[in-house]
Amino acid sequence: MPTDERLSDDQLQRIANELRDNWHTGREVDFEEAIAFHESLPASKQFATVLESADQPLLQPRAGVPCLEEQIDLLRYLQDEGGADLLPTTIDSYTRDNEYEKAEEGLAASRGSDENELNGFPAVNHGVEDCRRLIRALDAPVEVRHGTPDARLLAMVTLAGGFQSFEGGPISYNIPYTKRHDLATTIEHWQFVDRLCGAYTERGVTINREPFGPLTGTLVPPSIAIAVMLVEGELAATQGVRSLTLGYGQVGNLVQDVAALRALRKLGNEYLRDEVTVTTVFHEWMGGFPPDEARANGVISLGGATAAVAQPDKVITKSAQEFQGVPTKEANAAGLRTTRQLIDMMIEQDIDLGGIDEEQALIERETRALMDAIYEAGDGDVAQGVINAFDSGALDVPFAPSDAAKGAVLPARDDDGRVRIFEFADLALPDDIKEIHAARLGERAETEGRDQSFRMVADDVDAISDGKLIGRPTGDNSPAGGASDAD
Repeated sequence: MPTDERLSDDQLQRIANELRDNWHTGREVDFEEAIAFHESLPASKQFATVLESADQPLLQPRAGVPCLEEQIDLLRYLQDEGGADLLPTTIDSYTRDNEYEKAEEGLAASRGSDENELNGFPAVNHGVEDCRRLIRALDAPVEVRHGTPDARLLAMVTLAGGFQSFEGGPISYNIPYTKRHDLATTIEHWQFVDRLCGAYTERGVTINREPFGPLTGTLVPPSIAIAVMLVEGELAATQGVRSLTLGYGQVGNLVQDVAALRALRKLGNEYLRDEVTVTTVFHEWMGGFPPDEARANGVISLGGATAAVAQPDKVITKSAQEFQGVPTKEANAAGLRTTRQLIDMMIEQDIDLGGIDEEQALIERETRALMDAIYEAGDGDVAQGVINAFDSGALDVPFAPSDAAKGAVLPARDDDGRVRIFEFADLALPDDIKEIHAARLGERAETEGRDQSFRMVADDVDAISDGKLIGRPTGDNSPAGGASDAD
């Protein structure tokens, strides 16, 4: 079982040497040459510098296509027409599964076709020099966004290629993404990634790391998401990472989302070591979107309003075409502008929302209870503790496909639309907190004239895509408190 100990320089080099033979572009990686390339970049392309010095939320979309020139054109459009402050490169699914031969076939097919045969940019196949061409061609800093349980070779190639931010982590890119990877193995893999980032940082090239906050993206209780962020942050800090962006995915209730983002920042600064600079990122709604673009723009606008009040350091934006899959570049840029408009109109307003302090205090209590359970399960070692906590169900993620999680916790919205826990299973929360959740779900059940049941959970999963926040019963016989189907 892995422990929360820093890899030695010899261990880092040995693993890197083994990885070079996984695909031929791995042999292009030269650490000293990579340091020199990073040092040649202007401050405007240094991700941590730009992010940590911003005085208002920076905007970043998701975007990735297979071919280099098309990826450059796409990101330039989002930069110039969308006003993106930070840029992404979203990696294809074959690379996420370390299937580089299939990625190579898809890249070759895409080069000879008007259709993209991959759903992202196969950075490992492109290699170091193509990555550098991408970095040189753009004005803004660029981050690697992917979803890879074993991202070691991807990190080697892209960091050598000039990327200065790398998303993901051993829990957030395992539990929500895959069934077959055990948590101990992904922790070991990500210890290498984080140690590599730490090695760059120690040479003066600060690599920003961003654990994936939304997890399954489906009604994740804030305390669960924050606990995972803290664990991944602690594991990264042990390996020498000094710039950490902790993430949180929008749940849709304005008060709860603002409270959660404030709790995330507070607890991040409390739990992570002093030499780590903590920033936060807010992901606009990650669940199902309405098929109608006008309604989808309403969802995006709520995300922009939330960001204006909470003021995270970064916002990951969405487009009005989320329902249909990969958006056009025009729709992607429009999502950026929609979010910017809301933030610019609201950020200087003095908006006082009732209930934020109370909700934040509840989220913090829950998160501390989960962290205490993790430390106890590992006798103080966070790596061992998080493995044991997931194994016992003391920590869990709703709707997770992974065999490493129980997946027994079920969320539902209360009468105000805040995400509460309907089924706790073995989640390590005290009884008085469980009673708060049960009471607030009971208030909703009373409003709707029905018993608390799994039907609430199912209704809430689909609610926003159906044009609502809370999945209330509909129809002529609905109780007085329920929503109707009327537009």
